Amino acid sequence: MSTPGIPLTGALRESGRLFALCATTVRDTFRRPFQVRELIEQFWFVASVTILPAALVSIPFGAVIALQVGSLAQQLGAQSFTGGASVLAVIQQASPLIVALLIAGAGGSAICADLGSRKIREELDAMEVMGVSPVQRLVVPRVLATMLVAVLLNGLVSVVGTLGGYFFNVILQHGTPGAYLSSFSALAQLPDLYVSEFKALVFGFIAGVVAAYRGLNPRGGPKGVGDAVNQSVVITFLLLFLVNTVITAVYLQLVPQKGA
Repeated sequence: MSTPGIPLTGALRESGRLFALCATTVRDTFRRPFQVRELIEQFWFVASVTILPAALVSIPFGAVIALQVGSLAQQLGAQSFTGGASVLAVIQQASPLIVALLIAGAGGSAICADLGSRKIREELDAMEVMGVSPVQRLVVPRVLATMLVAVLLNGLVSVVGTLGGYFFNVILQHGTPGAYLSSFSALAQLPDLYVSEFKALVFGFIAGVVAAYRGLNPRGGPKGVGDAVNQSVVITFLLLFLVNTVITAVYLQLVPQKGA
């Protein structure tokens, strides 16, 4: 009778530890000394492995959204709203998720592997013996780096995705540039960009903390580090879609839509 409760207990325990690491990371962010050099190095690393893939992935994403929305709008006789609908879909939904998934898959996996290898070499234990907090020294700069890169990349992906959608709508679906831009200005509003950047910030935090948590808690030596990397990516993906649903639902309730 007690066997079914064991996985649930373990999941609750892991969730509690993850939330504890989130709280510790937020607290240690404001403690001195702040690791500026580590932050710059991690920022450059995460940005270098995600900028080009993000730009390349955003083009087909914008194209697919524009083609699908344009086809549906044509069936409904609402071609004039194709630009606004596709651009809002790219900015509000596609762009933050693309950025977060790439950061989790590229930067987050590298962070998890780095911290996991340090853990099995007992470097983190040595730091604790010397009175140095591994969270403040290693985790905080990496989490802040993923957050900053996510916010900046979100703007890039939004622009590239919007341009890709514009190209495919105007060239392939024979839409008019004026209707595309006018529908965008009629439906879009500044809070749409704000919520997109907020999503990117939160998603970057989640990707960095989950990667750091799995890296700090590997099991079974070097093989456990590889398993931790895979687990960190999967857990991050699940959390991203859950949090995105919650933020989107709250935003749509609090902010009235411009076209309503």
